[in-house]
Amino acid sequence: MATELRSRIRVVVAKPGLDGHDRGAKVVARALRDAGMEVIYTGLHQTPEQIVETVIQEDADAVGLSVLSGAHMTLFTRVTELLKERGADDVVVFGGGIIPDADIAELQRLGVAKVFTPGAATMTEIVDWVRANVASPVG
Repeated sequence: MATELRSRIRVVVAKPGLDGHDRGAKVVARALRDAGMEVIYTGLHQTPEQIVETVIQEDADAVGLSVLSGAHMTLFTRVTELLKERGADDVVVFGGGIIPDADIAELQRLGVAKVFTPGAATMTEIVDWVRANVASPVG
């Protein structure tokens, strides 16, 4: 049975932790989808383990995390650790939410490729960044 080659970037958009606000994540997911990417939105209250399992099952090229609760250091770190453990450290991790500027460098050191903060980037900038920094599948 021949495998079908994908030609579009596939992104999982996830809301880890107990944060119950997902409007921003949905806006980003829609912008990425409208830009021609395949987007899988996980919904609210996902554990890092559930997110990584979705990334692997969906053969995603990237995962975008949205955290507004202040638990970004723990949650983003755990997702990057689990991706490494599962041999999926080639998946590009990016995120956004209420994240202090002081934490961004540490998140990047831990493997988060880009952090978008409120008002820092338009949807066009996020879409352009994903296109420029996530390898397109062969297609």
